[in-house]
Amino acid sequence: MRFLSRSLMAVFLLSVTLAVLSLAAFVVMDALADRRAAPMPQRPAQERVPAVPVVTLTPGRETPVIDAFGEVHARRTLELRAPAAGRVLEVAAGLQDGADVRAGDLLVRIDPADATTARDLAATDLARAHDELAEARVAVTLAREDVVGAQLQAELRERALARQSDLATRGVGAAAASEEAEIALATARQSVVSRRQALATAEGRVAQAESALARQLIALAEAERRLADTELRAPFDGRLTGVAVVTGGLVGTNERIATLIDPDALEVRFRLSAAQAARLLEPSGAVWPAPVTVTLDLDGVPLVARGRLDRAGPAVGEGQAGRPLHAVLDGGAGLIPGDFVRVAVEEPALEDVARLPSRAVDQAGRVLVLDADARLSEVAVRVLRRQGDTVLVSAPDLAGAEVVAARSAMVG
Repeated sequence: MRFLSRSLMAVFLLSVTLAVLSLAAFVVMDALADRRAAPMPQRPAQERVPAVPVVTLTPGRETPVIDAFGEVHARRTLELRAPAAGRVLEVAAGLQDGADVRAGDLLVRIDPADATTARDLAATDLARAHDELAEARVAVTLAREDVVGAQLQAELRERALARQSDLATRGVGAAAASEEAEIALATARQSVVSRRQALATAEGRVAQAESALARQLIALAEAERRLADTELRAPFDGRLTGVAVVTGGLVGTNERIATLIDPDALEVRFRLSAAQAARLLEPSGAVWPAPVTVTLDLDGVPLVARGRLDRAGPAVGEGQAGRPLHAVLDGGAGLIPGDFVRVAVEEPALEDVARLPSRAVDQAGRVLVLDADARLSEVAVRVLRRQGDTVLVSAPDLAGAEVVAARSAMVG
């Protein structure tokens, strides 16, 4: 009996407990539903103020620079060719690729035997021509004296004829004597003519001897030139390349022996677009001698040379575009023909322009300007040049204004 009463009591307490828990769960669920249905309290909106880097837009004088790539070439290159054919007797010591030579240095000597013989024969012929001219001049002198003698004899015959004529007029002389005097005068005059012909012949011989002498002088000069051509000398200071000659070898006339390059007379050839090249023209149409900086990067060690713009190419070239330009370098600075270099050409300076970071200007040419209330406004500017990480703009109305240096997605 006691066991049954205790069991009933336990069941009763369990029922009461479940009822209390159910009530508590209902109260909690009802409170949560009321909270969800009630509006949430809103915080007041705050304006976002990001920190941005700014730069001051300061108009002034700026020099635009055009960047390009080009190749170094030698302005003075000469192919050294054998002026005469023959066997090479002597080659200068150190005559090899890369060797430096001075103007007038003997590079190659070709066997001069034939040229020496020809020169000696020409000298002998010249001496003979001198002798013939001297003989011809002596003959002219003698012929002139003969003419003078014949003329004197003719004058004597004239006076003799005059005397005979006078005697015949007075009836003293004989007619035969007058005839003999006339014949003698005619003979004397004929002798004068003959002597003059001999003088003309002698003078013609002098002219021929002078012509022969002139020809022999030319022949001797030609022989001496051919003898001098057996020696090949450097025409200017330079550096050799493509050497192809050895002692004892046979060379033909005009055969290439080496190429001489002046390492101090260099230029760089490069191309620019038509618009860029047009900015480097003077009003007359000639190329403006713009300053040029050439840089060759050798594993972080730059070789820098300076020069000036010299001329434009005559034609674009088949299959190419742009404008070919040539810049003369002031000294090689370690550069050699064939180097591929970076070229920086300075354009004429621009006035009243400002230099800004490239990230400060968007593709539409607009910048963000910071006003007095620390607010940003977008303003359009005129973009003149884009150069690497900077841009040149014209905005005279924004002089002294602060511009956002780097636009971003957060700033706009």
